Amino acid sequence: MHAVELIQTEQQDGVFTIRINRPEKKNALNIAMYGALADALQRAEEDHSIRVALLCGTDSCFTSGNDIADFVNSPPTGPDSPVLRFLRALMLAAKPIVAAVSGSAVGIGTTLLLHCDLVYAADTAVFQMPFVGLGLCPEAGSTLLLPQLIGHQRAAELLLLGDPFSAPRAEQLGIVTAVVPQADLLPTAWAKALQLSAQPAAAVRLTKSLLKRGNTRELQETCMFEIKCFLERLSSPEAREALQAFFDHRKPDFSKFH
Repeated sequence: MHAVELIQTEQQDGVFTIRINRPEKKNALNIAMYGALADALQRAEEDHSIRVALLCGTDSCFTSGNDIADFVNSPPTGPDSPVLRFLRALMLAAKPIVAAVSGSAVGIGTTLLLHCDLVYAADTAVFQMPFVGLGLCPEAGSTLLLPQLIGHQRAAELLLLGDPFSAPRAEQLGIVTAVVPQADLLPTAWAKALQLSAQPAAAVRLTKSLLKRGNTRELQETCMFEIKCFLERLSSPEAREALQAFFDHRKPDFSKFH
């Protein structure tokens, strides 16, 4: 499938819906999809008729994170790489972003939510940031944003152990705005996006910028440093063992690494 089919967009009533649509791969993001997501967010910024972006996946999955094989074969090589273009567009978006999370939100599927303004989750949604277990490190500025949001110990628990956690837990931590029944997820997110769209657009953009003002520079620096560390980790013995175990459908053995 082409990226335009994997990342679907639709505009209505000032709301620009961006849908991740690769259910047969649990909405895993490949390089082409990152590029399409970056383009979609850029379009939302530049089109004056768009007031709000609504990001969602399919009913069964938000996104399972990176397509690991694709990421290993085509890692980011510079600031214009699709992954970094997407992260930059997400971090610097002036217009509000609403997210609707159904099913699994793994890796970037959870960390990208830290940049969204309103996040609604189905009561069956499951979140996870399993970077360390893959021999890697967190990304998307999460090592800055998550401790700010929930404190060091709770952030350490989620990032160091990498265990899955439920939608109610995500709401309790403040990662999710509200949890609703699966059938109500898109109607709720759509209604909130429409409500935002009806607000004075300039006042909405200004208020968002003020909310994020203290973090902008440090967040960009953190994100770039995380990516540098992430790429270094990709070629580490631990990551090679974890990724090979993933492909072999076995449990990795880290006992020989120090």
